[in-house]
Amino acid sequence: MGDVRTDERTQATDAFAGNHLLSTLSPEARALIEPFGSIVQLQTGEVILDRGDEVQAALFPLDPTLISQVVELSDGRSVEAALIGLRGAVGGIISCGQAPAFASASVLVGGPAFRLPMQALEDAKRRSPFIANLFCRFSDYLLAQVMQSVACNAFHSIPERAARWLLHAQDRTGDRIELTQEALAGLLGVQRTTVNAVIQSLQGEGLIMTSRGVVRVTDRAGLKWHACECYQRL
Repeated sequence: MGDVRTDERTQATDAFAGNHLLSTLSPEARALIEPFGSIVQLQTGEVILDRGDEVQAALFPLDPTLISQVVELSDGRSVEAALIGLRGAVGGIISCGQAPAFASASVLVGGPAFRLPMQALEDAKRRSPFIANLFCRFSDYLLAQVMQSVACNAFHSIPERAARWLLHAQDRTGDRIELTQEALAGLLGVQRTTVNAVIQSLQGEGLIMTSRGVVRVTDRAGLKWHACECYQRL
């Protein structure tokens, strides 16, 4: 039988190397967080937060996990506000203390994440100026992402937005993106038939390949040419 404690230490080491926020922590800062966290497996489609939920924990995605934060309207329409992968975290990160979630968050691509209870995160912020500053800087980045998404949704074409989204997803999860066309349509806030036409066009140009529930980027340079300027700004 294996050493459980050794396995847990190995998982923690992988977590702190596999998430860009966690990887910046010094050994002293890491010691304020690591004992209180755990590795969890998130399933594709799992709802992490509904709007108005009390946030109980922060989740730091590890490769290839992707979490989408979505704003939903009363008529059922929705659009993605932010895409979080191994560069960031979800849940209580940008608030000063516990506060209700202001957007829904669901798992777009399943995989591992480091889960840290909110109380432990807030204690670490109070005890470490570095940790507090790190999450303040991430909140600035997240706000910039949301603001750029607003401009993108208002002014850029659906093909440009789709190409930009696929590039961001590739940055966070690699060339193989687990995504249905229905899901992409929901994230972009458009009809599935519209996304289907865009995907077929990109595939026809040899920029991507699709199979059931999977998109593969095959020509990144070509996809960047099709994307709007928002990709370079985020």
